[in-house]
Amino acid sequence: MDFSLTIPTDREFDVVGFGLNAVDHLVTVPRYPNFNTKVRLTDHQQMPGGQVSSAMVGAQRLGLRTSYIGKVGYDYEGRMLIESLQNEGVDCTCVLIAVGAKTQGAVIVIEQFSGERTILWYHDDGTRISPEELRREWITRGRVLHLDGFDTPAAIQAAKWAHEAGMAVTIDLDTAYPGIDELLPHVDCLITSQGLANELGGSMDELEALKRLNEKYGCYLVAMTQGSRGALAYVRNEFIASSAFRPPVIKDTTGAGDAFRAGFVYGLCKGLNIEETMRVANAVAALQCREMGARDGLPSETELNRFLAESH
Repeated sequence: MDFSLTIPTDREFDVVGFGLNAVDHLVTVPRYPNFNTKVRLTDHQQMPGGQVSSAMVGAQRLGLRTSYIGKVGYDYEGRMLIESLQNEGVDCTCVLIAVGAKTQGAVIVIEQFSGERTILWYHDDGTRISPEELRREWITRGRVLHLDGFDTPAAIQAAKWAHEAGMAVTIDLDTAYPGIDELLPHVDCLITSQGLANELGGSMDELEALKRLNEKYGCYLVAMTQGSRGALAYVRNEFIASSAFRPPVIKDTTGAGDAFRAGFVYGLCKGLNIEETMRVANAVAALQCREMGARDGLPSETELNRFLAESH
């Protein structure tokens, strides 16, 4: 099924990302510890992460032109995040710096046995972004706007500007933030987790939840990621199921969801149909799991195409 979304071609960037960034402390243990026990670490690393910032790195590695909008603290972690994006080729001219605030961070506990992770995160309110801090020209430089909805009032303003400029709006939603009901009607492609889709849709049935989300918010496409099962989308009264790929090796599932969104935006910008786009997104997510952290496994376009050809 072809996308019936029409996106502009004469823009400076393929995708503009507005949302969270973070510095992750990756802690690897043989098995996840029980309460009130001691476990020896097998590894500890500090790496850049964050939902939207990592998705922009993923899209950039796939050959798209990307720009990131966010706010960091005036600290070592903030400098680390900006430099990590610049080193990948992501435009950071619209990144704001909050003096006196701490850059968002997370402690990610990775179980070596399974590769699954548990995330403990913190966020300094000083790095929130208000609508008044955004500039229309920052948003409209792109063909696609990718959001996470964390700074909801600012995201609403950004989505409105994007639609006025003929852009498509995608969102990686992992939490039902206050005000999200006002934001989602301005989103074309809503991608969320299965659990949150069930919550927002008010149904434990996957199909029914997606239908209700579509009816409630009017998004062109609604989809849920399903981990090792892949992903399921509902668009134009049809369901599209896309199976997951088996990663070459599973070291860490951190960032797999961000990678899926990067692959989805790539398919949208490259003119792939919806089935192809879902397949690409699942492949990018699988390849991300080959390395530790939220970004190290993100593939190049050449790696992606080779993986898809070998998996055919």
